Amino acid sequence: MTEQKQKIAFQGEPGANSHMACQAARPDLEPLPCQSFEDMLEAVKTGEALLAMVPVENSVAGRVADIHHLLPESGLYIIGEHYQRINAMLLGVPGAKISDVKEIRSHVHALAQSRKLMAELGAKPVQHADTAGAARFIAEQGDKSIAAIGPRLAAELYGLDILRESVEDAEHNTTRFLIMAREGIMPPADNGPCVTTIIFRVRSVPAALYKALGGFATNGINLTKLESYLVDGKFTAAQFYVDAEGHPEETPLKLALEELHFFCPKGAVRILGTYPAHKFRIEQIINGPVA
Repeated sequence: MTEQKQKIAFQGEPGANSHMACQAARPDLEPLPCQSFEDMLEAVKTGEALLAMVPVENSVAGRVADIHHLLPESGLYIIGEHYQRINAMLLGVPGAKISDVKEIRSHVHALAQSRKLMAELGAKPVQHADTAGAARFIAEQGDKSIAAIGPRLAAELYGLDILRESVEDAEHNTTRFLIMAREGIMPPADNGPCVTTIIFRVRSVPAALYKALGGFATNGINLTKLESYLVDGKFTAAQFYVDAEGHPEETPLKLALEELHFFCPKGAVRILGTYPAHKFRIEQIINGPVA
């Protein structure tokens, strides 16, 4: 009797871009499709899955809505990051032609990443929960006038024709994922570039954010992401999400965090994870952003 393969949860149906990210980053784990982001995170919390593959931002469409609210509340830890190149295909039922297409279905981000195609075809965009779900839908409908935007894997799984490849507006179309687990895994310091993700709240006084971030500047810490969002439904209370290059046990980031704690209320600073920088990030630092 063979041992059951451990799982990595993702939001969406089989064939989604998140499914492909799971296969690329952790081929040793069995992908587990989940209906919602909450279900995906809950699968890890309950032990149904070992890890979760969480999309957080796309180079064309921007941040993934709501996910930054869910990360701190999940109780999970970030143990890695993965960058997935999104190569979108226009999918149709067998025998369909591009000239037949009057309606295109996909995830809101996939539609936003393919505006030129919509304009060219004059097709009506219709949102779906995920790209693979849209592909499954058109396969079930069998209507040549309805197409979907999705990855090649979805075409293979649902028996669809690829009407056109690479329909995304930008060649750099890439989604960043965070890999999350029940327990944090701190990589050794001085063992290669790391990223530390931090959430914090500042005191409600003038220049509080300026002062709180000052430690990162004076200690030479590069912040690759800084976002704010409201907490507890209050327009006067904001929480900040930061990605900092560095390791908390290395002196520069250690000093920056000490200064951050000084300007924040007690218990208002939390590290969601320290993890190795992905090779895609490192290559962009060396070579510069993709044009």
